Amino acid sequence: MISFPICKINLGLNILAKRKDGFHEINSLMYPVPVKDVLEIVPAEKFNFRSAGLPIPGDHSTNIVVQAYELLKKEFNLDPVSIYLYKNIPMGGGLGGGSANGAEALLLLNKIFVLNLSTDDLQKRAAILGSDCAFFIKSTPQISKGRGELLCDFNLDLSGKFLLLVNDGTHISTAEAYQGISPTTPKHNLENVLSQPIRTWKDDLINDFEYPMLEKYQQLKGIKNELYILGAEYAAMTGSGSTMFGLFSKPPEMENTFDFKNGFVKLIEL
Repeated sequence: MISFPICKINLGLNILAKRKDGFHEINSLMYPVPVKDVLEIVPAEKFNFRSAGLPIPGDHSTNIVVQAYELLKKEFNLDPVSIYLYKNIPMGGGLGGGSANGAEALLLLNKIFVLNLSTDDLQKRAAILGSDCAFFIKSTPQISKGRGELLCDFNLDLSGKFLLLVNDGTHISTAEAYQGISPTTPKHNLENVLSQPIRTWKDDLINDFEYPMLEKYQQLKGIKNELYILGAEYAAMTGSGSTMFGLFSKPPEMENTFDFKNGFVKLIEL
């Protein structure tokens, strides 16, 4: 069985408080974006994991897809499977590609082995794998709270808008991003800001990771400025970085505006 895990952008990301468990309380809107990896899982005589595309650091045993299998295997005594993952979504870019892979593995295994787990059941198990994983069980616009696992549907439709993703290859780990954060109460209510026209978001829809990371990586600040020069209605960093994005009412005329040896530039109609 084969599927195509997608990624996400964060529209606003407020870091509210440090928790006793070491995580942080957040508030963010996660919006699904159709940039895709490829994940195939089939029954096999013995367990096997292979990957291609973008190189994945670390041992395969630590890959979130393998962890998803091990989680359900322990609970349901699953038979062996062969897993193939093709990575297209860059890592360390704030797009949630790894989390999407883990969630998609749970969805596929639920179908393959007819586990009959509900959406709620799958979200609870996805939250064990990672803070963003639960979002990708449904992959619809959702307000994310708690450490990212408390989700609520939100009526936001960006259909017809053009999304420009720009990643210059800079890798920012979640740990690095949090080092520059001082939790605080936001000046504006996220849900209220998101209910206003996109053109009003520039000053009020804030990703708390953005200021310290753009000060540290000045090239990212330059990308954001360029997105506005190109005519973006709103531009920001997604997640803990380093992917910058712009929302446009029509396709921007980029020519050779962004030219990186590593990273990527993708224009998507939502």
